[in-house]
Amino acid sequence: MTTTTTAPSTAETVLDARGVTMRFGGLTAVRNVDLTVRSGEIVGLIGPNGAGKTTFFNCLTGLYIPTEGEVRYKGTVLPPKSYKVTAAGVARTFQNIRLFNNMTVLENVLVGRHTRTKEGLWSALLRLPGFHREEKASREKAMELLEFIGLDSKAEHLARNLPYGDQRKLEIARALASDPGLILLDEPTAGMNPQETRTTEELIFAIRDKGIAVLVIEHDMRFIFNLCDRVACLVQGEKLVEGTASEVQGDERVVAAYLGEPFEGAPGAEEAAAVEAAEAGAAEAVAAQADAAEAEAEAEAEAEAEAEAEAHSTTSTDGEAK
Repeated sequence: MTTTTTAPSTAETVLDARGVTMRFGGLTAVRNVDLTVRSGEIVGLIGPNGAGKTTFFNCLTGLYIPTEGEVRYKGTVLPPKSYKVTAAGVARTFQNIRLFNNMTVLENVLVGRHTRTKEGLWSALLRLPGFHREEKASREKAMELLEFIGLDSKAEHLARNLPYGDQRKLEIARALASDPGLILLDEPTAGMNPQETRTTEELIFAIRDKGIAVLVIEHDMRFIFNLCDRVACLVQGEKLVEGTASEVQGDERVVAAYLGEPFEGAPGAEEAAAVEAAEAGAAEAVAAQADAAEAEAEAEAEAEAEAEAEAHSTTSTDGEAK
């Protein structure tokens, strides 16, 4: 079923997914998918709704443990924990924006920087010199990223008050804060107007120019074919074809899949609906985990702010006593 056409390259393989399969009970959402992404490359992943694209992303980033297969980043098998995958060098955004709405733009980026900080809880609570140095470096890095995406003037704005397009950009900045070698973007232009889409395209090219490999899911075919070096098409969890934009555009099976026309070996409508329902249920579980993580992050931020206020209060009292 799979046709692969890729140009030879000596660039380092950043992502190497082999035989990735994901089952939910007796339903198979992703079946035996192979995909590689090389350094300095932008690869697109397309397919109709329910094709398994986001499920595949979740397998790559540790949100799901694949039923079969393995995922390697720069030759090392990735651990089945999302925070460990991020620490290894793989970052991602989500189809539905997952910002910390009650935190500022700057604070959202600082949360993304957490995997690269070394100072522990006690250092933060006791306000040791190492904590202050690291906090200063993190803020400087966060502001650099906000300048890179054009949001430095809105650093102190609450995330929930940003326009939709800026929220999308902020999510990308938060992902970049972890210093990834590979970033996965799940429908980064969803809901955007043509100007915002063009701005996002330029941003992704700029990310690539920083030496970060990119894997992107998108339904906007004009966007994906203008952007990507290679494109892979998933249909009902299987990789149908992979190649350059022109090769994929010209494949009759891809056209048939998007038009809803059957082709040889295509699953029936009942099986397709069952897989899509299973994916939706799993997505709800991931969203619940993200909500819990958001609540925890906001609680930690509030506790840190209270500790800092108390430390300042104690310092002021000591000064007056002297």
